[in-house]
Amino acid sequence: MKKKTIIVAGFILVMLMAFSSCEKDETGNNETKMSRHNDDGSHNNGQNCMDCHKSGGEGEGWFTVAGSVYDSLKTNPSPNGTIKLYTGPNATGTFVKTIEVDGRGNFYTTENMDFGNGLYPVITGSSGNVKNMTSSISTGQCNSCHGVTTDKIWVK
Repeated sequence: MKKKTIIVAGFILVMLMAFSSCEKDETGNNETKMSRHNDDGSHNNGQNCMDCHKSGGEGEGWFTVAGSVYDSLKTNPSPNGTIKLYTGPNATGTFVKTIEVDGRGNFYTTENMDFGNGLYPVITGSSGNVKNMTSSISTGQCNSCHGVTTDKIWVK
């Protein structure tokens, strides 16, 4: 009976590992990853990407900025938009970075990011509608707040 229990427990453990939501980075090195319009390789909309995509994490690539964008109903991903980061509110100050939103509504980059005194995101939807975040960010873990303690990121 004990041997059967160990075998069943082992099988369950193997199955859980096989169906894990993140892929293991076996190399221990950071991989260059950046979302692109129309790409469909991302996953887990709305979850904090950096739970897995970090040094020592299960995900491939250590993201410095990542999140998900939704439509105005906040129920469906909004693909192929653009995130721009500035040092000032409402697209003022110095332009820092553009990150494309992929075909599944997710955006991410492993490129080094200096948040300095904070960065201000500007989201442009695929339709051309623009939405500014009015407060600065000091971390790129967008889904750690959006969809948890604040509204989801959305654009028309």
